[in-house]
Amino acid sequence: METKIAKRLERIFQKNIRDNMAKSKNNNKAVTDEQVELYNTINPLINSIFKELKDFSKKNQNDPINLTKVKMINRLLVKGQIILKNEPSIDYLDLLEEDQVPSISDAVLVVSQYISALETFHSEHYYYDSVLGSGWDNPGHWK
Repeated sequence: METKIAKRLERIFQKNIRDNMAKSKNNNKAVTDEQVELYNTINPLINSIFKELKDFSKKNQNDPINLTKVKMINRLLVKGQIILKNEPSIDYLDLLEEDQVPSISDAVLVVSQYISALETFHSEHYYYDSVLGSGWDNPGHWK
C-alpha cells in the first residue's frame, strides 16, 4: 500500500516539476506537439541543405540557384516558420524569393538565420533534469 502511494506521489511530483519548468523557463507558451515533431523532422534536413549550400558557395557564391532548389529550400523554411511562430526571431526570417532567382550566398545567409533561430528555440524549450531526464517544455515529450 505504501509503495503505491509513494509511486503516485512521485508521479505527481515529477509532473509538477515539468509543468513549473515549462512555465518558468520563458513567458512563451509551451511548445506544441506539432512544433516538436516538425523540429525533429526538419532540423537535420535544414542543416544538410546548409552544408550543401556552403560547399556550393565555395566555388562561386554569386551563382544563381535554380527554381527547383529554391522551392525545396522554401518548403523547409515554411515549416521552420511554423516551429518559430511564437518566437521573437520570426519577424526577421524571410523566404527565398522565387521571382528573382537568389544567389547561393543569399541562400546561405537566409538558411543560416533559420538554423540560428532553431538552435535558440531548442535551447529555450528543451530541458535536462538530473531526476526527470530530458525533454521539451511540452509535458507529453519528456523521456
